Amino acid sequence: MFSNFILLYKGIDLEQQDMNKRLLIAIVLSVVVLVGSSYLFPSKPKQVTQANNTTTQTLQESAKASAPTAPVSTVKDAPTATKVSNITQTRATADSEGTLITVKAEKFVIKIDTLGRIYSTVLLEDKYRDENGKQLELIDPKRTMPLEIRFKDIALNTKAFHTDYKASSNEIVLNTNPQSVTMTQDLGLITVTKKLTFYPDGHYDLSVELSKPTEYFITSGHRIEADKSMYMIVRGVLVRDNQGIITTIEDGDMKESITINNATIVSSFDRYYASLFYNFKSPFGVIVTNDNSDPLPFVHSSNNITLNGYIGPKEWEKFESLDPRLTDAIEFGWFTFLAKPFFKVMLVIYNFVGNWGWAIVLFTLLVKIVLFPLSYKGMMSMQKLKDLAPRMKDIKEKYGDDPVKMNQQMMELYKKHGANPMGGCLPMLLQIPVFFALYRVLLNADELQGADWILWITDLSKQDPYFVLPILMGATMFLQQKITPTSITDPMQEKIFKWFPVLMTFFFLTFPAGLVLYWLTNNILSIAQQYYINHAYEKYKARIKEAKKSGTGA
Repeated sequence: MFSNFILLYKGIDLEQQDMNKRLLIAIVLSVVVLVGSSYLFPSKPKQVTQANNTTTQTLQESAKASAPTAPVSTVKDAPTATKVSNITQTRATADSEGTLITVKAEKFVIKIDTLGRIYSTVLLEDKYRDENGKQLELIDPKRTMPLEIRFKDIALNTKAFHTDYKASSNEIVLNTNPQSVTMTQDLGLITVTKKLTFYPDGHYDLSVELSKPTEYFITSGHRIEADKSMYMIVRGVLVRDNQGIITTIEDGDMKESITINNATIVSSFDRYYASLFYNFKSPFGVIVTNDNSDPLPFVHSSNNITLNGYIGPKEWEKFESLDPRLTDAIEFGWFTFLAKPFFKVMLVIYNFVGNWGWAIVLFTLLVKIVLFPLSYKGMMSMQKLKDLAPRMKDIKEKYGDDPVKMNQQMMELYKKHGANPMGGCLPMLLQIPVFFALYRVLLNADELQGADWILWITDLSKQDPYFVLPILMGATMFLQQKITPTSITDPMQEKIFKWFPVLMTFFFLTFPAGLVLYWLTNNILSIAQQYYINHAYEKYKARIKEAKKSGTGA
């Protein structure tokens, strides 16, 4: 796609180059920064995103918000960041930690320890493997684990970390029906009861009951750390409130504890996986604390509370089947508002063709068709400006000492020949959000994991093992430049454009095959489009020439 911007620049006249030079350089640098930083550095961008076109809630606004109101809370003096400092303390070492409950299903195994926390979630599907080829483990038991409860009362909190739970059953086997288990912790003056109902699709129902009101906090755990890639991926904590406003706090960005009222989703997530709580009927209060500059979320309550939970891959259709609003937990970055509808269309195509590789190809074709009127207009305008370049150069030399007169002559020339100096730039600029949205979709969609395409491409979420796609991508980018005549006279600019395909090829060598496939397909379609526009413009010039002859003969 960005070859289009380079080709556009090549056809712009000398007078327009000064105006467009900064624009093009900014575009090229944006690509280099985006792709290069994804290749070389881990993600640490700072952002707060939103969904459903609602007003963004910044972290600063969240920090000033009143304390969360749990739906069944009876505590009048709701906690603030300064009152709950004990929930950020390092957990006490338990006297005994072992497996209390094992939950077995076709696609996962979950283990709960004697302190009532999920300390292991293993995905059993073949496509979910770690770098050593072993079945993927989502939970790091060295970090804060899901279902951990911390009490505001420090003495009670310490006792809770040294008192084992008792379970109604030590093993659950899920076939087609959900299964329930009850865990009880006797803390003397207070008894804590956790009731869990697990479903074969991986989600669960959770209810926490206390024998008497006591202020406490339960967490969805530290964010999943299953993805080790160095791409610019959003990782951290996401909170959605009952108005659809989404607050995203990324790893490394956390400074002070914040509170968010009326939450419906709280998710600790990385690129493909999440551990989350949700409840759309009874919103709950969330406190996000600072865990070594990383966000750590807690749901606040002081009595009984009911939540739904999930640990596993962020699969769109699974979330949509549970509740369409749960798809807001799938984070695509800054362009989520575009990325989500794009992914929906791509999913429809996939359900029709049954292959994600061909879905990417067909979706790219669809995007190209939709944007063709803009591209056609831009390229035709570029061709006109290229043909007028000698005459504009003459005007610039003749009236160079009189800018006003020069501009008047230029405008008359544009008007006479129907050329628009900005007609080529603006249509192309409108495609930038489309590219970035697709970039995020193809980089973050869990559905591409383990998805094959043809022959050697057996996983579109991983790099092409033989580098065929990135090399073809670079070659097509180079060809796309070649088929468009250039009017560039600056040697430095010419070198930059000449080496740009090489630079992009280098960056894309280790990028996911699905993303490279999109870019390659786009390049091929752009080449076909360029040939068509070149042919159309030649016919246009022939008609103009014939019309002039006819007029002269008359």
